[in-house]
Amino acid sequence: MAPIDKQVEHRLADHGVRYTRGRRVVVDALAAADGPRSAAELSEDLDGRVPLSSLYRSLSVLEETGVVTRHFGTRGMTRYELGEWLSGHHHHFVCVDCGTVEDLEVTPDIESEVEALVRSIAAARGFHPTGHALEIEGRCEACA
Repeated sequence: MAPIDKQVEHRLADHGVRYTRGRRVVVDALAAADGPRSAAELSEDLDGRVPLSSLYRSLSVLEETGVVTRHFGTRGMTRYELGEWLSGHHHHFVCVDCGTVEDLEVTPDIESEVEALVRSIAAARGFHPTGHALEIEGRCEACA
């Protein structure tokens, strides 16, 4: 069992949920993805190994337990990725034409600048941030 599977298994057990074969397959697919994936993209990636109805149920359970995070993208497309506690903190490039979402990891220096900007913006409104997410919208290389 991969280290990520042990972490997910413990997280699900803490919520009274079993780590079924179908959920394991979904987690493995998300771990292998290069960015958030829609249910349709995951279904295609899984090539029928998990029925679509089971895929949606698995995504729901994994989201409720914090294993998976849901993102609302362009054109109303919902995409899923592993929670940051599993995958690490990162940001996204979002293509406004094709809807592709790619992970974007920045250097610690740039992340410090982003965090300072978030704190500054929040302080101006008396808001106390607990985290942040950055999505840069534009056109991917294929659509540009």
